[in-house]
Amino acid sequence: MAKQWGMKVGSCALFLTALLQCRFLSFAILDPVDFLALQSIRKSLHDLPGSNFLASWDFTSDPCNFAGVYCESNRVVALNLGDPRAGSPGLTGRIDSAIGKLSALVELSIVPGRIYGSLPVSISQLKGLRFLAISRNFISGNIPATLGQLRRLKTLDLSYNQLVGGIPRSIGTLPELTNAILCHNHLSGSVPPFRSQVLNRLDLKHNALSGSLAPNSLPASLQSLSLSWNQLTGPVDKLLSRLNKLNYLDLSLNRFTGPIPGRLFSFTITNLQLERNLFSGPVQPANQVTIPTVDISHNRLSGHISPMFSTVQNLYLNNNLFTGKVPASFVDRLLSASIRILYLQHNYLTGIEINPTAEIPLRSSICLQYNCMVPPVQTACPLKAGKEKTRPSSQCNQRKG
Repeated sequence: MAKQWGMKVGSCALFLTALLQCRFLSFAILDPVDFLALQSIRKSLHDLPGSNFLASWDFTSDPCNFAGVYCESNRVVALNLGDPRAGSPGLTGRIDSAIGKLSALVELSIVPGRIYGSLPVSISQLKGLRFLAISRNFISGNIPATLGQLRRLKTLDLSYNQLVGGIPRSIGTLPELTNAILCHNHLSGSVPPFRSQVLNRLDLKHNALSGSLAPNSLPASLQSLSLSWNQLTGPVDKLLSRLNKLNYLDLSLNRFTGPIPGRLFSFTITNLQLERNLFSGPVQPANQVTIPTVDISHNRLSGHISPMFSTVQNLYLNNNLFTGKVPASFVDRLLSASIRILYLQHNYLTGIEINPTAEIPLRSSICLQYNCMVPPVQTACPLKAGKEKTRPSSQCNQRKG
């Protein structure tokens, strides 16, 4: 009887030991370095009111089951911090330098919130990182030049933060970079050359960038280029002529000079924004323009308006130095409602052949005021066009001379 009891006790002890070992192994499956790194990251972050994202980060359980943590084998490969659902309050705190210990990390993102402080230089240790997105927070300081060591990086999104200083030239050397989104910061200095031959999107708008762009400074692979709201200067005609894969281009609110290449208007662009620069000279597309929206207003463009623009749905040519008569093809398309917006105000135009009794379709809009003619039709113009209907004859005579 005693022998049987001893065998039962021994069996129970072995069972309990095995159970504890299994339980321990289920919690200790993660690499110890990654485990400690996640603990440090957790200590530096907090949920904003209304968020409970970090509630699942209980280190008595398997960290691979935490919200936003994704593992392969025993390593963390993706870290998506914060509730990605629209309207989520996000997180606050700092990004701990221990992030650099997650050496198997491929993807790192933080949802919009109130993360502050500088970007840890230790991120540059994540040699396998392909996706880095920390946008719409309060990250400050400089962009670490050592991010250029992330040679496998495909997407870099640090938009809508408080970053200052220049864009490190090392960023432009990343060979696999596909998306570079640094808009809405306080970045200054020049735009470095981007050498990646697979770069699709470059968005640097709403910064304080200055200087000019060399003809070969951007790759022909670009499909979307936004540089608006900066202080960039110089000609870009040779550069733009190379970028024949563009489907979106916004260079507005800069100080670019020189001509707009006619070849640009043959690209398969959906939205072309070149307004409020110092572009000059005639604009002569080679073929009918099929870009839905073209805005080249508020420049110093001159010469006659090309009839090739009559196929554009929304056309802004106002506040330039255009002369001569408006081509008849514009009138035909305007009256058929093919043209939705035709802004020609504040130029030196001398006529347009349209019947004063013609009815402009309700869904179409034309503005002709402040030219060297009396507008034959009275239409509603933007408030910024002013109240004067015609340009003073003295200005028109000077332009003729």
